[in-house]
Amino acid sequence: MSARNRKKLPSVESDQHFVQMIEWLAMESKAEVERMAERRQRMNSATAEKGGETILDLAMVDHRSGLGGRFLFSFQRRNINLPMPWHRLKVGSPVVVSEFPDAAGDSWSGVVSSRSKNGIQVAVDHWLDGDCFRIDLAADEVTRQRQLAAIATAKDSRGRLGQLREIMMGEREPTFAPASTELIFRADLNESQQEAVRFAFSANDVAVIHGPPGTGKTTTVVELITQATQRGQSVLACAPSNTAVDNLLEKLIAAKQKVVRIGHPARVAERLRDYTLDGLVEQHENQSVIREMYREAEQIYRRAAKWTRSKRARGERQEMRREARELQQHARMMERQAIDSTLGRADIICATTTFNEDVLGERWFDLVVIDEACQSVEPGCWQPILRCDKVVMAGDPMQLPPTVLSSDAARQGFNLSLLERQLKLHGDTVTRLLNVQYRMHDQIMTFSSDHFYDGKLISHESVAQHRLHDLESVVENELTREPVTFIDTAGAGWDEELEPDGMSKRNPQEAALLVKKVQALIESGLSADDIAVIAPYAAQVRLIRQRLTDVLDHDASDVNLEVDTVDGFQGREKEAVVISLVRSNSAGEIGFLSDERRMNVALTRARRKLIVIGDSATLGGHEFYQSLLEYFEQQGVYHTVWEEPGS
Repeated sequence: MSARNRKKLPSVESDQHFVQMIEWLAMESKAEVERMAERRQRMNSATAEKGGETILDLAMVDHRSGLGGRFLFSFQRRNINLPMPWHRLKVGSPVVVSEFPDAAGDSWSGVVSSRSKNGIQVAVDHWLDGDCFRIDLAADEVTRQRQLAAIATAKDSRGRLGQLREIMMGEREPTFAPASTELIFRADLNESQQEAVRFAFSANDVAVIHGPPGTGKTTTVVELITQATQRGQSVLACAPSNTAVDNLLEKLIAAKQKVVRIGHPARVAERLRDYTLDGLVEQHENQSVIREMYREAEQIYRRAAKWTRSKRARGERQEMRREARELQQHARMMERQAIDSTLGRADIICATTTFNEDVLGERWFDLVVIDEACQSVEPGCWQPILRCDKVVMAGDPMQLPPTVLSSDAARQGFNLSLLERQLKLHGDTVTRLLNVQYRMHDQIMTFSSDHFYDGKLISHESVAQHRLHDLESVVENELTREPVTFIDTAGAGWDEELEPDGMSKRNPQEAALLVKKVQALIESGLSADDIAVIAPYAAQVRLIRQRLTDVLDHDASDVNLEVDTVDGFQGREKEAVVISLVRSNSAGEIGFLSDERRMNVALTRARRKLIVIGDSATLGGHEFYQSLLEYFEQQGVYHTVWEEPGS
C-alpha cells in the first residue's frame, strides 16, 4: 500500500483504546504459551528443531566470566561434523538452557550474548552442570509486564503526558514552531535529511522521520540527537531490538557523544560493552570498595551457616547475619550512587524501548527518539514516551511490521505500530520523508519507489549505476552486468512441497537453481561474504543452507554466506541478493507472500545485483506480483528457466 492509498484513521477514545491494548497483550501472552506447549510436544530430535526456536545436542566448549558477575557459556554441536541448524535465537533472545536428553533435568534461564555460524553463546547467572545441553527460546513475560505498566500509566496520565497521549490518539492536534535556520549540518547530509532534522526541532510534541530503504534514516536520527545535545538537551535514544540500539550506539560513539547503554550487557554487541552501564560502573572509583563489601558479607554469611563444635553465644548467628545484611545494604547504596554518577555524566542514554525502570529512577528527558519504531507494537513505545517532553519516531511503515504471535490480535489492529498510527491520524503534518537512497542501483530501486513511495525516491549518484563488475576482482559477464535478473519457473513442474516432519514449505528445484546462481556469482569473483540468500519459508532456508554447505568450501571459518528469512535482513544490505519465492501450485496460493511489506524488504537489500526466482503462473494472480512481473518485463530482465544451462 503506497502512501497515497493510506486510509485516514479516525481518532479514538483514549480509555477504550488502552483497554483494548491490555486485551491484545493478554491474547499475545496466550499465543506464546500455546506456542511453547506445542514445542514441548516436539521433544524428539527429528522435529524439535524445525521451528527454529530450539537447538539440541550441544556441548559446552568454552566458558568465562562476563559483566555483572554473569557467566558466558559457548556451545557447539556435540557432533562436530553436524552443522548448527538454522534458528531464530538472536542476540538478546531470552532462552532456557537445559540438560539433554533428560527433559526432567536441571534448567537455567539465560540470554543469547552472541552467535556465529558454528556456535552460540549464552549468558546466565549460575554455573551450568552437565555434559550435553539443549537451548530453547523462552517466553518474554518481563517485557510484556513492562508494556502493561506503561500503558496503565499512560491511560491515566494528566498534564504534559496527558497532552501527548491525546495527540497520539488524534484527540488533539500537534503543534509546531517556526523551523530553525540556525542549524549547521555536517557536509554529507542531503537536503531531505537536513529538512527532517529541522522539522523534528520545530515539533513541540511529536514528529516522524519516514526513512525508506537505504535513505540514511539512522544517520539522520544521530544528527538530530547530536544537534539536541549541543543545545544542552537530554536525550533517551531507543529502538525495539538490541541490534537496532547497538547500531544507534555505534554511530553516536563515532560522533563522539557522551552516551551510556543500559540493559543486560549480554544483549549488547561485545565490541560495545565498554559503553554499557555495567561496564562503566565496573570502572567507577568506588567499585573496589563495593566488591570488597560484597565479598565480606558473603564470608560472614558462610561463617554464620558453618557448623562448629563449640556452642555459639546466644544470638550470635542472628547478629552475624544482621551484620552481613547491613554490609550488603551499604554496598547496594554505594552501587546506586555509582550508577547515578555514571548516568549523570551522559548526555544520551541508549536502551531498548522496554528498559528496566528502576535503573533510570525519576529521570526526565527533553527528547525521546525511537528508531525502527514500526517494528514495535504500540505498548512497546509508551514506556519511553512517559519520560519526555517530545518524541521523534523514525521508521518505515512500508517495511516489516511488528511481530505479533496472536493472529486474532493482529487482525484487530495490534500489528499497527504507533508510528503508523500517527501517519494515519496526522499524515504529512507530522512527517518528513527521506528521499535519497545510498544503497541500490536505479533498476533495483525503481519498482519499490513507484509502488510504495509514490515514485519519490532518488538514487544518489554514487550508487545509481554501480554494478557487480565495478568491484575489484569481479569479472564482467552477463550475470555481473545486469543489476536485476528474474527467472520464471512456470511450466517446469517445480512444485512446492511440505518439509518432511514439518509444516513449512520448500521447493527443491528452486533451491538447486539458486545454489547454481550463488556458485556462478562466486566464480565471477564475488566474495561469499557479499552474498545474501533470502527465502520466505524456514524449510527452504534449511534446505538451501544444507545444499550450499555441500557444494561450497566451508573449511575457511571466514566464509559467511548468509541464508535467512526476510525478518533476518531488515536494516541489512549485501552486494548481491538471491531470492527464492518457493510457492508453485496449480491453485495460485501464495500464503504470506501476500504481505507486500515483507517483499519490499527482500527486494531492497541488494546493492548491485538482485536475482529473483519464482513461478509467474502461481504469483501472477496477485496484484502486487502482477505489477512486479510487468516491471521485470519492461526492464528486459525477465528470463525463463528454460534458458538456464542444462534445462
